[in-house]
Amino acid sequence: MVKIAGFELEKWEQEYLRERLGRHRFFLTHEHNLLKYIKKAKDADILTIFINTPITKDVLDKLPRLRFIATMSTGFDHIDLMECRRRGIIVSNVPFYGENTVAEHTFALILALSRRIIPAVESTRRGYFDLKGTRGFDLKGKTLGIVGGGHIGMHACRIARGFEMNVLVYDIRKDKGLARKMGFRYSSLNSLLRRSDVISLHLPYTKHTHHIINKKNIALIKRGALLINTARGGLIESDALIKALASKRIRGAGLDVLEGEAEIKEEKQLLSKVFRQQIDYKTQLEIQLLLNQENVLVTPHSAFNSMEALHRILDTTITNIRGFLKKRPRNRVR
Repeated sequence: MVKIAGFELEKWEQEYLRERLGRHRFFLTHEHNLLKYIKKAKDADILTIFINTPITKDVLDKLPRLRFIATMSTGFDHIDLMECRRRGIIVSNVPFYGENTVAEHTFALILALSRRIIPAVESTRRGYFDLKGTRGFDLKGKTLGIVGGGHIGMHACRIARGFEMNVLVYDIRKDKGLARKMGFRYSSLNSLLRRSDVISLHLPYTKHTHHIINKKNIALIKRGALLINTARGGLIESDALIKALASKRIRGAGLDVLEGEAEIKEEKQLLSKVFRQQIDYKTQLEIQLLLNQENVLVTPHSAFNSMEALHRILDTTITNIRGFLKKRPRNRVR
């Protein structure tokens, strides 16, 4: 029997962990301030945390029995890994959890725009059952341009192929075998922008991907294309998007993220009470302009937010803890 201390856990998550790891001792809380509860956590053998609970040398000094940290996040820069290695503390993470979830939301936005779902629903709610303003277009035979060919991008590719779409992928890494297997073609970014009827972004936000869609290359986009972003708001230069929508270069946009969210490291962070979004005045005005456009659909960074995805985070964390207890660590951070 070991003691497991857990932070940043909602009540249902606490119950989920207790049920599946029930023979051990627990201290579980929704709080993120570990030092505030150090008396209850100091004898923990295992620690499970999220990104708002930093693990520094000072924290580790107060946890003398700690041997394993299971972070419920993909990222791990909130943990002093060098100090953990020095003390023989193993760290595991949750490398994947929402690939299909985000890809499905991507297509929810694509279909809502391509089939004019929102205007149709709003019209019938007002009692009008005519077809004015509801004519859409088929996805079959159209080209989807995926910017970022990682796990989420490949799930989007699978869905697109089910709709009998052609798929282009822009990625700095190329796997020709995967391309043949899944039926897509790699493309340069500029060529993808020119040839795609729908463009979907699936990249992390870095200094290299900042404004990857910008006032210079947005003019290359095929006139009448849709632009979808379920990744990070900073990938698109908001002012450029507003102008492209006004000129009808872009027919419509589906945005689950908006510029100003660049400080978000993990989607699950949005569910935390600790998270406080800070957006400058210029960005607020740009967001308001986007929200007020009929051909723009904005969702509140909810693409990741399914029960199944949240359960996958917990299930992977449980797998990591069980692996450590069996002396076979899983998803170990190197």
